[in-house]
Formats: sequence, structure tokens, C-alpha cells
Amino acid sequence: MNLLEVFDSNVRKFQEKDYIRCNGSGISYSQTHLNSLKTAALLKKNGIRKGDRVALFCYNSPSFIYTLLGAWRLGAVVVPVNHKLRARELDYILEDSGAKLLLFDAQLEPVVREMNRSIVKISTLGKVEGADEFEPAMEHSEPLEASDSCNPEPGMTAQLLYTSGTTGNPKGCVLTHQNVFFASQIAATGLTMTRDERTLVAMPVWHSSPLNNWLGGTTYIGGTVVLLREYHPVHFLETIQNEKVTLYFGAPVSYALPLKMVPGFTDYDLSSVRCWIYGGGPISAEMSRNLMTAYKSDKFYQVFGMTETGPTGMVLYPEEQIGKAGSIGRFCLPSVEIIVVDDDGQEIPNGSIGEIRIRAYSTMKEYYNNPGATKEAITEDGWYKTGDLARKDEDGYLFIVDRKKDMIITGGENVYSKEVEDALMTHPQIEDAAVIGTPHHEWGETVTAVLVTKENAPVSLDELKEHLYDKVASYKIPKILHFTEVLPRNPSGKVQKFLLKEQFVK
Repeated sequence: MNLLEVFDSNVRKFQEKDYIRCNGSGISYSQTHLNSLKTAALLKKNGIRKGDRVALFCYNSPSFIYTLLGAWRLGAVVVPVNHKLRARELDYILEDSGAKLLLFDAQLEPVVREMNRSIVKISTLGKVEGADEFEPAMEHSEPLEASDSCNPEPGMTAQLLYTSGTTGNPKGCVLTHQNVFFASQIAATGLTMTRDERTLVAMPVWHSSPLNNWLGGTTYIGGTVVLLREYHPVHFLETIQNEKVTLYFGAPVSYALPLKMVPGFTDYDLSSVRCWIYGGGPISAEMSRNLMTAYKSDKFYQVFGMTETGPTGMVLYPEEQIGKAGSIGRFCLPSVEIIVVDDDGQEIPNGSIGEIRIRAYSTMKEYYNNPGATKEAITEDGWYKTGDLARKDEDGYLFIVDRKKDMIITGGENVYSKEVEDALMTHPQIEDAAVIGTPHHEWGETVTAVLVTKENAPVSLDELKEHLYDKVASYKIPKILHFTEVLPRNPSGKVQKFLLKEQFVK
């Protein structure tokens, strides 16, 4: 089984039901089916064949979904691309993936114009010189003939998803049709989605979770996908109210921004939502309480996973939000396994710290054209090494403490950078903080902080020492300080510490 087969099955069951809602209008299952066949024919006309790569450089739009389904009908591979990338970064992904065709939003034409790679270009939601325009070209295409259609095998590549790249160039995660199917099924069953679901996709659909968990999960169950071109606090609230959204997934900041930026927040009717899901980082007990009060709901879920696993992983359920705030949970999603191990690969007891490993049917096949990285990341028995270090509390709940590669060893003691960063952020003058290690000939490494301060006012080492005295052990307190105007972050918001080390560690 694959997600394309599931969609086609749902077309037969729910023909005139809205599959997509966008800008206040509905597009039925049967119309989406027809448009995907027309898109497949358009791709075929532009030279796309089985195994070819089709890159999608778009905001959230129906054309993204038509092209996703249309490419799969040809046995082609989709390469979703972050719409925030610049030309050099776009060039790298197109070159590395070997993409033969680029569907891009007309608003992104300035970036596309600057790229170097020669490729077939099709614009969507606007006409651009040198590119066919998707909407009229698709409308005037005849549907793909059944004889030209491909029913993808489970092991065929469906997606090439590029990681955010915290250590240099991003790596391509090869997800098969089986991987995508299970990522969708696991999300749908784990969050008890139903055919009446109206799922808001406001986070970028090129991200693995909106794509495979929530668009895919809604497709799996036969629900309706509500597309918001791009997240905006007011449009977010208006869409939930007007479309009677029942499920939403977003980063924690997408919940916090409306409370800060929308004066009439309480005037919006959000009561249709049965499931508020967040991911990309845990939240505090105080923030949990604030969100529950503001959104008038206790149905908040946190999900944890990574692109390499589909993504699938763990859930922190509504009843755990306050008592285990800051945790990523204790219980895995259905059919997913998670263990926490020491450096020898042995499971650790409660109260200890180790690396999280995940095993699931949704886990990627490999890193594209990178067998060394694949061998390093996936064990022979199928466990994906996440590189995340977590503490297991006395009840078995996991709390992320650091990235394994970011852990600092000073004088034989392990220092987890996230713990120190969290402590630094309690200082009233500090707006952002990153902790890295500086090599030291006696101690191994010295704890080093790179800080962004209010009005760029420096903070002294003595002042920090005093502030952190009762918050972390003395060996964890930074001995070296650097100041910068902004920390370098990747498109997912993670600090690129390799750039900080290049700049500040000599």
C-alpha cells in the first residue's frame, strides 16, 4: 500500500467531499484526482519519467499537492524545498538531488532568477518570464492515460527531504513510499484522526511533519486539508474560526504570537479545534497553563520526531502537559520504538542521560549519495541514532539536554550546553545565548558562551558567575564570553554552532 493508492481509494468513497480548502473555496476529492492526473500529464510532457526528481519551491498551495500526487503517478520523486532559501542554497539542493524540473511560486522569482542550475521551470500563482505557468498549463492538459500511470512499489523512493543542516550542507533523506505511508498512518492513528477531520496546514508544507504527518495523515483518514498560504497570527485565527478547523500542528511560537500580536484574540471562536499539536521544542508548565487558558482547551499534544524518521517518535499527552512540562514524553506513537542508550549502545536506567534512538517503519532508507553518513546514523538492526541526549526521570519521561556533538567535556565532567543556555537566558540582559566548547590543553574544553544582549550592552564574567551561582555547578559556568548581534540559525531555528566555532574558536 502507498499513500497514492489510499488517496485514490478515498476519491471513490468521498468523491464530492472537500479534500482541500483554500482561500474560502473547496476542491473536492474527485477534482483533486483529476487535477493530479492533468499535472502528471504536464510533468510527462516536460520530460519527467519514473525515478526523476521534481523540486517544489512553494508556499502552501493546491499546486504543491497536485504536483506531489502527479509526480507519484509517474513514479517520480518529489523534492520539497524550503521557500526561505537563497539562490546558492537552492542551487545546492537542485544539484545534489539531480532535480529535472522546478515548480516555484511566482513570488519567489527573484531567488530563482539568481540560481545557476539550468532546469525546466514552471511557475505557480503567477506568470514569470522563461517559465510555463502551472495553472493554465495544467487546466489545458489532458489527464494522464491509465497506461502511462505507475503504481509505486513500497520500496520506491517517494521523497527526498533535505535536513536543516546544523553542521554544513544539508543531507538528503530518502523516504520510500512505505516510509511515507507509515508516517501518515502512525500520525493518523496516534492522534485518533477521523474522516471528519479538518486539518489546518499553516506551517510550511515542505517541512516533513506538516507534509507527512498532517497532510499525509489527513489523506490517510479521508479528511479535509485546510491550506493557509503562509502563517500569520490573524489569518491563523480567522481560518480556524471560518473553516471550523478541528486539528492544528505548529511550532510553539505559532501559538504564542497571536496572544502578543492580536488585540482581539478572545473574540475569535476556536472551539471547533479538538486537537492542538505542537512540535519543534518543549514548552514550560507556565506556558502550558497560559495556552490552555487563552485557547480555552486542555487538548494540547507535543510530538517529537525528526525528518529521518518520517517523522515519527513520541507524544506528550494533554494530561501530562503540566506535570511533565519540558519533557518530550514517555510513550511512543503506535508501532514506533524508542530507547535511550549509553556510548556502548546499552539501555540506560531511569535517572541517567543517554542518546535517543528510534526504530520505525517510517525511518528513511538512507542519506542520498552518502553511505558513510547512513552507516553512521543507522545501526544494522534498524535503530536511527538521533544525536539527541536525553535524561530519563524516575518515571521514564525523557527530557532533552543537548545534542551529542554539542556536549562539552571539561576536566572529565560532561556539560550539556542546553542546560547552561537555559540558565543564561534567565539573566535579564541576555536575549539569546549559545554555549560551545573551546579547546584547552589541560581541561580538554572550556565552556564558552556566545551572547546576544539587550542594546548590545556587555555582561561581565563576574556578573554571570554571580547570576548562575545557584543555578548550575561551578564547572558549567562559562569561562569565556563572546558577544554578537545575532546567532546564526538554520531555517528550522536551530543555532548553527559550527559557524560560531569558526568565528570564535581559534
